[in-house]
Amino acid sequence: MGIETNKWGFRVGRLPHGPRNKISDVPGVTVGHCTLADGNVQTGVTALLPHPGDVFHDKVLAASHVINGFGKTTGLVQIDELGTLETPILFTNTLSVGTVETALVKYMLQRNPDICETTGSVNPVVCECNDSGLNDIRGLHVTEDHVFAALDAADTAFALGAVGAGRGMSCYHLKGGIGSASRVFEIGGQTYTLGALAMTNFGSLIDLTIAGERIGKKLAAEPEDAKGSCIMVLATDAPLSSRQLSRVARRAQSGLARTGAVTEHGSGEIVLAFSTANRIQAGQIFHSGVYLNDEAFRPIFRAATETVEESIIRSMLEAETVTGRDGHIRLSLHDAMERAGLPR
Repeated sequence: MGIETNKWGFRVGRLPHGPRNKISDVPGVTVGHCTLADGNVQTGVTALLPHPGDVFHDKVLAASHVINGFGKTTGLVQIDELGTLETPILFTNTLSVGTVETALVKYMLQRNPDICETTGSVNPVVCECNDSGLNDIRGLHVTEDHVFAALDAADTAFALGAVGAGRGMSCYHLKGGIGSASRVFEIGGQTYTLGALAMTNFGSLIDLTIAGERIGKKLAAEPEDAKGSCIMVLATDAPLSSRQLSRVARRAQSGLARTGAVTEHGSGEIVLAFSTANRIQAGQIFHSGVYLNDEAFRPIFRAATETVEESIIRSMLEAETVTGRDGHIRLSLHDAMERAGLPR
């Protein structure tokens, strides 16, 4: 069953999507934005909550994968060591990581008085891309209140495109931002969902490929600098171990490549993957759970590839044209195709 992406009916992949076609189709996962859009200030914060409960005491199994490490994401070392995620995942611009991390720590301390008292410290996860093309990034406009607003706004229904942390991002030299997609599949008689969320800020327009069609060659005369970054988060309710989630995270590169990306020297392509099944309870001595056999992973790998590919394309399809710092403009994919006289 093909998936039709909004606006032009591009079909991405074969697996069916969930009711929202977003990462929030995974039960319990929510996303919120705080968007700053005022002249030279085009930036923001996006928050992803893995479940509605106490993530610090009810951790989810997780893994990360660095495709190219020109990035400043925090928290990856502990995720790779312990295989768990214990905070929401936040997204912002490169120079605001410190502010956002401090706000996330305050958010966690307020909800967990035992942190650094009777338990260990907390591992805040903050992901970034450099939005200086459209945003006055040196102005450090993101505040802690913006972080709290994004966390408070988390919901199953959330906007895509030039919103939240994606407000100032550029993808394939057009307007990028926040994209998401989901896939539903069956293993062993059980139905599971895998969803992706991407923050896109990379690529040369001439390379842009949508559902196998080289759209970029119709929009650009010559290559531009392709450096940049893409943050990809994969969530599933399938019962996977942290080792297995690492395998799933590595498949995100296939979805990224399908859109035309080449992961250059100056790019930060980072993937986080987590499962909402088999949670780890703080203080529990023994943990047990049922995990899928690796031999059954074929639909999971396909779902990871398709959702990342579609998330990247949707980040552009759902975005608007934005004029930002010093009058810099990033056309939406919609406007770029109209100017080129391409059919919608």
